[in-house]
Amino acid sequence: MLRDAACGFGSVALAALAPRYSAAAEATHHRPRAKQVIFLYMDGGPGQMDTFDPKPLLEKEHRKPFAMKKEPTQFDSNGTTLASPWKFKQYGQSGLPISDLFPHLATQADRLCVVRSMTSDFSEHTSANYFLHTGLGLAGRPSMGAWITYGLGSECENLPGYVVINGGLTPPGGLETFASGFLPADFQASVFGTGQSPLANLRPPSSPAGGSSTRGNSVGIRRQLLAELDRASAAQLGSPGSLEAAIRNYEMAFAMQTAVPELVDFKDESAETLAAYGIDHAFKPTAIYARQCLLARRLIERGVRFVELTCPVTEGNDRWDQHRRLKKGHEDNARAVDQPIAALLEDLARRGMLDETLVVFAGEFGRTPFAQGVDGRDHNPFGFSIWMAGGGVAAGTAYGATDEYGYKAVENPLQMHDLHAMMLHLLGIDHRRLTFRFGGRDMRLTDVHGRIIPELLG
Repeated sequence: MLRDAACGFGSVALAALAPRYSAAAEATHHRPRAKQVIFLYMDGGPGQMDTFDPKPLLEKEHRKPFAMKKEPTQFDSNGTTLASPWKFKQYGQSGLPISDLFPHLATQADRLCVVRSMTSDFSEHTSANYFLHTGLGLAGRPSMGAWITYGLGSECENLPGYVVINGGLTPPGGLETFASGFLPADFQASVFGTGQSPLANLRPPSSPAGGSSTRGNSVGIRRQLLAELDRASAAQLGSPGSLEAAIRNYEMAFAMQTAVPELVDFKDESAETLAAYGIDHAFKPTAIYARQCLLARRLIERGVRFVELTCPVTEGNDRWDQHRRLKKGHEDNARAVDQPIAALLEDLARRGMLDETLVVFAGEFGRTPFAQGVDGRDHNPFGFSIWMAGGGVAAGTAYGATDEYGYKAVENPLQMHDLHAMMLHLLGIDHRRLTFRFGGRDMRLTDVHGRIIPELLG
């Protein structure tokens, strides 16, 4: 009895302390610039020459045969050189060029660190998506959100450390994209919706009779029974990791019944804040993404370590994947995310949170500078644009370059492993030292690759 009681009380104490004082969270490898990450995943791949990498030569050679050698493309319907339908202007003191697709984001130019020379190893959505999220083009590896919460723990007791807010589009590769792979199961993402009930079965069923007291007693009895079963299983099986993860997930689910309703209730937000994000925007995808961005800020505010946002559905389009009708598709998708993202950056800065929050905007690859068919663009992993903001990055700068057509990275090309290494570095983690023993060797997010790019640091 004494042995069981001692273990039981020790577990209670450990459970209370672990979320705040995990060993991993106490010992970063160097002084962190950021504490948390918001990852804005632009599913499908925006065109770099249509967003953040202006190419005047495309206008001069519009509808002429493409002058460079074309690499094999995803679909065999290559057309002529295709100019961007949008104009670029320089914004802010930095003079950073941004296309007319993003009039709201353009007001945040001096906060952006644009990388114009990102590359991928894959030109197909599913593999490229796994590569962006996990560092490998196959299913089964832990996502970057799982690695980051494994390395740093969580600062929140009542919410998961890693949350994905699903705007309606599950990326190619499915939920495996957000999984924990060979890491313990409690590091995988919890997927939230965007409504008032973002999780299934969040509220316990009401009792037919007896009122709240009866319901509370019932919940207490069930928890006591579960605890006894857990202790018995641990005594027989030696506390396997999957069982421990399941126990922690049940405890987290219980805590979330109180935390999540308060999280998604925006009554404490000012009317000005709600309007800035576009919560009541007439274009429904904007309203959906506005709610995602505001929810992301509220999650970060409560100590959640890693938050990812997927894109909302825009009618008649396939994500940012415009193989045809480029103008309509990119305009609809940009309209959905532009105002909410700009409001998110401004809101984080106003609250003093941007310095400790790394915001990353990226798709899995870019688009070709020549047409697919007449009015679309095919997949292009050879050189594309992403941006970062906050969290210690060099604000108001552009790094790297593609050729004069925007086809391939020709100056300071970055691999996906370099992006992951930089994200970990800004969080205070040496990407070479964040490892997990699996399959007979020490595995890491960056595998045997990854570089720190000093020019990207502010």
